[in-house]
Amino acid sequence: MTSHEIDYKIIGEDIQVVEVELDPNETVIAEAGAMLYMEDGLQFETKMGDGSEANQSIMGKIFQAGTRLITGESLFMTHFTNRGVGKRKVAFAAPYPGTIMPIDLSKIPGNELIVQKDGFLCAALGTSMKIHFNQRIGSGLFGGEGFILQKLRGDGMAFVHAGGVMMERQLNNEMLRVDTGCVVGFEPSVSFDLQRAGGLKSMVFGGEGMFLATLRGTGKVYLQSMPISKLIDRLSPRGGNAKKESGSVLGGLGDLFEG
Repeated sequence: MTSHEIDYKIIGEDIQVVEVELDPNETVIAEAGAMLYMEDGLQFETKMGDGSEANQSIMGKIFQAGTRLITGESLFMTHFTNRGVGKRKVAFAAPYPGTIMPIDLSKIPGNELIVQKDGFLCAALGTSMKIHFNQRIGSGLFGGEGFILQKLRGDGMAFVHAGGVMMERQLNNEMLRVDTGCVVGFEPSVSFDLQRAGGLKSMVFGGEGMFLATLRGTGKVYLQSMPISKLIDRLSPRGGNAKKESGSVLGGLGDLFEG
């Protein structure tokens, strides 16, 4: 293996924590600010890049880190290493209510997984994170989650966070239509595109938005029941009107008919 082999435990139900156990000299990388606690003997260092290429040049590291800015992530990542004698634990908390999904990249064909830009939480050292552009520009313009995604590659454990409940679906030369914000990740063998949400009447009055994500092919897809965008809408001052307005091109004009 090129990635460090780490042990872990998922704690909690609705707002989860992943506790990673490190042997001496093992390292886990995480998004800046994700750490909840760590035991004595662990050292952390903020670095530019994921550390998957030890001999990478300074310019290469700057370019790799710069691509993270495009996805809206921090320029730096935090590396936690066990410098003690025995096993030590470090825990990472999810940024909002939801589920943490452990994914063994060595069991995925090609050792790659494409995830939404804010889905990554932490991973074993040796996991690389690169920018992934959706080949269909329309998916970026109307998809809600953007034209730019992240590609995780490696042969160790990676941990992905999703809002609400995370579901795993296996497609076998099938097509699945999903709310655009509910796609967390998918294997490279699955294509991602957008299609109109039915006819004009459905698009205007259906409340599901104008487009739906279309996942097609053979491979695993990961879905979330409550993306952060929907959670923010529900907690906004407009409350109950949020879903109706976000799903209809009429927006506030719908209130005229209610009056």
